Amino acid sequence: MHVWKSAVAATALAAAATGGYAQEKITLSDLSWNGAQAIGHVLSAIIEGEMGGDAEIVSGMNQAAVIMAGMDKGDGSIDIYTDLWMPNQQALWDEYIDGNQTVATNQPYQGTSNIYVPSYMADKVSSIEDLKNPEIAAMFDTDGNGKGEYWAGDVTWASTKRWQIKFKSYGLDGLWEPNIVSADTFKAGLEAAYTAGKPQLFYYWTPEAIHVKYDLTALDEPERFDGCEDVNLDAEDWLEVSEFECVIAANEIFVAYSKSLENRNPAVAAMLSNVQFTGDEINGWIVEMFENKRDPREVAEEWIADNKEIVTAWIDG
Repeated sequence: MHVWKSAVAATALAAAATGGYAQEKITLSDLSWNGAQAIGHVLSAIIEGEMGGDAEIVSGMNQAAVIMAGMDKGDGSIDIYTDLWMPNQQALWDEYIDGNQTVATNQPYQGTSNIYVPSYMADKVSSIEDLKNPEIAAMFDTDGNGKGEYWAGDVTWASTKRWQIKFKSYGLDGLWEPNIVSADTFKAGLEAAYTAGKPQLFYYWTPEAIHVKYDLTALDEPERFDGCEDVNLDAEDWLEVSEFECVIAANEIFVAYSKSLENRNPAVAAMLSNVQFTGDEINGWIVEMFENKRDPREVAEEWIADNKEIVTAWIDG
């Protein structure tokens, strides 16, 4: 261990002496939500622009377990998980960050997770208790099977299981059923429904540009109490053995990266350890990149140019 650390230090000193950075290519995840993609564009712009390196957002690299296993191997197949939501990925954190200690993180930013309706529905639906009314559920039944529908998330997301557990724990699964589709499919349906003033019930999070585009209301949920969240997403019968009867605590959201970078590209590893985002910054990127349809690289480079002192501090430590 001491020999390896000494080698890392020597590499970093050599890079500093020559005014350059280690140039091994850096690979970033391609997660499916806008915040993660925006972070990927900003980090790759820093690596390629400010640091003179080579970076690639790996198309289709969007499965959490695959990303973490790749970073654990440290072979460069994937180096950076751009937006690790906790405690959604607790099992992977336990295995690779606390257990194998092959993956490191920066300091997190804060996010929230709630269940929403368009605000034009808020006079009828404002709390979880309202969802226990069969007449309310019937308003959200689009296929005539007697159950209202809510978007729980993408099939690949841990949060999708959590919302199903929450609806069961709240005693809502007799009246409601999850609609599990991709974020893009959901957002297309929401836009059509919102334009027509139709009911929609769905999970969403902050930061995200959807809150700029639409007027949304989060439903009131019970406050947190000891034992209100007892979840085992890895169990074969995860829905039956888990309980979740309270609002989700504020999420901590990290950039995670392979510790192998400390040897393979110590300058980038150091930069990633220093990165500190805010939700407002990320929301601004999302709006420009995905709502205003600007070129993501242009948005990233513009933000970097406007925040040189921050980025330089990340790079130089």
